[in-house]
Amino acid sequence: MLGALTVVLAYTVLAYLALPALWRHYEHQRGLADLPMVTRTAQDIPGDPINVGLIGDQRDVLCAMRAAGWYPADPVTARTAVEIAGSVLLDRPYPHAPVSPLYYLGRREDLAFEKPDGKSADRRHHVRFWKVLDEGEEKRPVWLGAATFDRGVGVSHYTGAITHHIAADIDAERSLLASDLEIAEMVDARYQVTGVGVTLTGRNGGGDSYFTDGEVWILRLVVACQKRTTPADIIPSPPATELKDQIWHAVANALAK
Repeated sequence: MLGALTVVLAYTVLAYLALPALWRHYEHQRGLADLPMVTRTAQDIPGDPINVGLIGDQRDVLCAMRAAGWYPADPVTARTAVEIAGSVLLDRPYPHAPVSPLYYLGRREDLAFEKPDGKSADRRHHVRFWKVLDEGEEKRPVWLGAATFDRGVGVSHYTGAITHHIAADIDAERSLLASDLEIAEMVDARYQVTGVGVTLTGRNGGGDSYFTDGEVWILRLVVACQKRTTPADIIPSPPATELKDQIWHAVANALAK
């Protein structure tokens, strides 16, 4: 019994205190160290986790997302609610369909974008962004965002409201957005900071499950839409984080099967 308790105690200290502390890193963007890394719903339920960030002013963000093939989402109004319902029910295009609001630092998203997957707004890639720092390490504004894939319309497991359900692998959505921006030559550099932390059984505001390595990919955008003609610089994370990510990728591949 004593041996079992020792193992449990050692595991608890390692899994919940030592390793998370070891993996926390904000050396490339120190101003993010004290910020929460999960959004909230209008009912104050934990929502989608933060998993991506951008460096640049609003014009840089709008230009980069447009070049990458992502559409700005329309605001939620009675008209757009009817339009998205028609898109889903009648399987017709609506690339600017609205997204439901999420809240971060007490306010709803500043910008939202989407990329259709198929004909209607039933399935789509989407991301919400909040401006969190007027001036980060690069002396430019910093935005944090939550990128997820809507796999279909259904009912919230928590509230019963009609909503989109997300795919569980939110790291894949983060990678897609980064890839689109890099292919469009809109990224100067990419690096990681700690986000929500390694999560195997997360739940968002609709009760959908998700898993993630817990990192936020920060993408330093080009200035004034001047395309970069060479691949973006990849700035490494600390060795402990790099090792954790390698182990996680093996776990994530098994979860995705």
